[in-house]
Amino acid sequence: MRRLVAAPALLATLALAALLTAGCGKEGSPPVKGPQAEKLPVYQVDTGFRLPGSPTWRAAERRRHLVVGVKEDQPYLGEKDPATGGYSGFDIEIARMMSASLGFAPKTIAFRTIASANRETALQNGQIDYYVGTYTINDLRKKQVGFAGPYYIAGQSLLVRTDEKDIHGPQDLAGKRVCSAAGSTPLQRIQREYPKAIAVAYDTYSICVDNLISLQVDAVTTDDTILMGYAAKAPDVLKVVGKPFSKEPYGIGVPRGDTALRLALDDALAAHEKNGDWKKAYDATLGLSGVPAPPPPAIDRYPAS
Repeated sequence: MRRLVAAPALLATLALAALLTAGCGKEGSPPVKGPQAEKLPVYQVDTGFRLPGSPTWRAAERRRHLVVGVKEDQPYLGEKDPATGGYSGFDIEIARMMSASLGFAPKTIAFRTIASANRETALQNGQIDYYVGTYTINDLRKKQVGFAGPYYIAGQSLLVRTDEKDIHGPQDLAGKRVCSAAGSTPLQRIQREYPKAIAVAYDTYSICVDNLISLQVDAVTTDDTILMGYAAKAPDVLKVVGKPFSKEPYGIGVPRGDTALRLALDDALAAHEKNGDWKKAYDATLGLSGVPAPPPPAIDRYPAS
């Protein structure tokens, strides 16, 4: 661990960390800045929609709203305003447009924050109807849950302090403390492919960022979309380095046996991509990080197993 010396760059880092603390009430975390409501799409609710073949949809119909698992600490993707309790970000908009297509007004969604390590359990136990939160589709997870999409392709990258001179990519991580979320694909990749790095795991990426700013870790690793959001909110303190070193297709997690729901969400994604809702949602949320919207990825309508 580095010693705290009175270097100008370090003092500036600590001073800004204090400002960030004042801005949101959690040490080191970038302040909450959400999209402007007037720039977000308005989703047309399909009031005639029915999906009797889906037990998840039938349960939601009885309670008259959907319960959706999300993240709350990922700028421009899934973020909770501590003052209002409201959620914002690209993943949140994906959740809302899916709700409209399934026949439920987006304003009725009950959002539930679920940590990365608990996503499969929450879907398997019926705690949530579907999950939208930088959830990478892979074969191992397909054995436990189902996936609609993908709706976005990200790539793993590295977030460091702006005064960091030695880390330019994963090849520079030997002996470095690298933080990621417990149970996440990025953490597993670092442990598997870069074993000389010192992997550090916490429940959320925001805790990793806290520790990066306070000099407890040397880098944070996860998808570039998440890291760009943090860097955009504190550009004098944080930066993303190197090129993405993975391919992370984001999907909507659903209960594994509910093929009817999965395919209905695939249809909904395709419709919202075609009518422009997808791009409008991106531009008003993740687009604030300065990266233009890419073309939506091809949807993988894999067969039931």
